[in-house]
Amino acid sequence: MSEILDSFDLTGSLRAAGELAGCSPNTVAAWVAKRDRGELGGLVAPARRGRMIDPFMGKIEEWVEQSKGKIRADKAHEKLLVLGYGGSDRTTRRAVAEVKASWRAGRLRVYRPWVVEPGMWTQWNWGQGPQLRCHLPARQSRRVTNLGWRGVAIGW
Repeated sequence: MSEILDSFDLTGSLRAAGELAGCSPNTVAAWVAKRDRGELGGLVAPARRGRMIDPFMGKIEEWVEQSKGKIRADKAHEKLLVLGYGGSDRTTRRAVAEVKASWRAGRLRVYRPWVVEPGMWTQWNWGQGPQLRCHLPARQSRRVTNLGWRGVAIGW
């Protein structure tokens, strides 16, 4: 609903707002009319109710940081009970999962593509060389060779 109204405020057009929000222009018109009549009550996001674990969230964040995201929720719950927490283990599991997800999101690996530049890299490979022939069957062998070449980028 707020996405529809934001799209309408951005474009000023029912049709364009419908395309941006992924709905029909009639739906956009209905929501804009409700907002103009004052039926939506300001579209304030619902306030999050306080939880019993909120005073202990800082400690959970500290434990997740110290353990590099490895702490288990049951161990965190045991530590919280010692600190005076009186809530359930389910609340602790949810809180630990929330903190771990936040911790992991801040430590994602960044994909950096390999950019090839002429003369800036060398490829190396071990391969089988030619088979050496000898008149004795036991002496026939393959020679292991090393292959190396410098990379060249060709511009088309």
